[in-house]
Amino acid sequence: MKIEARLFELLTAFFFLAGVIYTLCTAFTSHGVEWVGVVGMYFSAGLTLIAGTYFRFVARRVEIRPEDYEDADIEDGAGELGFFSPHSWWPILLAASAAMFAIGFATGNIWFCIFAAACIISAAAGMVFEYHVGPEKH
Repeated sequence: MKIEARLFELLTAFFFLAGVIYTLCTAFTSHGVEWVGVVGMYFSAGLTLIAGTYFRFVARRVEIRPEDYEDADIEDGAGELGFFSPHSWWPILLAASAAMFAIGFATGNIWFCIFAAACIISAAAGMVFEYHVGPEKH
């Protein structure tokens, strides 16, 4: 996790520095400071700071991974990476519900958006609780 934290911290520094430079470059134009770009740069710096802080926080609490060693071999990362459900239909339903919401939002159909939001919540709940009910329950 230290590598990810460093990456986001470098991105934070880049966006902050780019925001300062952008502010100075647009301040001396005839139209003045271009605030949308300035705010976008600083918000990007803030978002990468949040992600970097999270990864730095988690890196202190988890065991060291092979990715964190400078002289790690490929074999050091071998083994089980996690459990991925091979037969789940819930991600497809969640994507279809999100597409329905986007269509409803784009067309301005509020009732369709509300129905699609309910479908999104149902599909997300189904995906979360998939292995807590039914024959797959351990």
